[in-house]
Amino acid sequence: MRALEARRLLADSEVIHDAAVVTAAVERLAGEIAARLGDSYPLVLCVMNGGLVFCGQLLTRLLFPLDLDYLHATRYGDATQGGEIRWRVAPDKSVAGRSVLVVDDILDEGVTLAAIKASLLALGATEVLTVVFADKLNGKQKPLAADFVGLTVPDRFVFGFGMDAGGCWRNLPAIYAKREDA
Repeated sequence: MRALEARRLLADSEVIHDAAVVTAAVERLAGEIAARLGDSYPLVLCVMNGGLVFCGQLLTRLLFPLDLDYLHATRYGDATQGGEIRWRVAPDKSVAGRSVLVVDDILDEGVTLAAIKASLLALGATEVLTVVFADKLNGKQKPLAADFVGLTVPDRFVFGFGMDAGGCWRNLPAIYAKREDA
């Protein structure tokens, strides 16, 4: 997507959750996660690229010892429709015998996150908890429910706060969706 197209998309979109709501959700999630994992020494795994913005902001609020690593598995790439899962990078740190917290941007159909969780358990993680910033209310049966959810979003193409639109707009501090009449 070129800059002009990206600006046009943003102009034809509406705010679903503003920056203040996003920040409050991150704060709330940090408290919930600390209550569950604060006495352990978990491994936090950021799902790239979508989870990066959320994970970065969440980490500064998790005031307990943890290890950090990342993984990269995708069904989307730069597309807007999910395809087959592609594993780009596995975690470098061992998950064996660890409590693992997987941080991702959105739970859409749940196929990618379910595959990540199953893989980490097969590698010997003691438990795998998932936190997503957004859970899409798409009415579909998902193979898993996230353990921690920031906000829900409608069954529309959303972007911002880590979620992209054609590779752009992950950097927005709020969540947007294209206007249905646009």
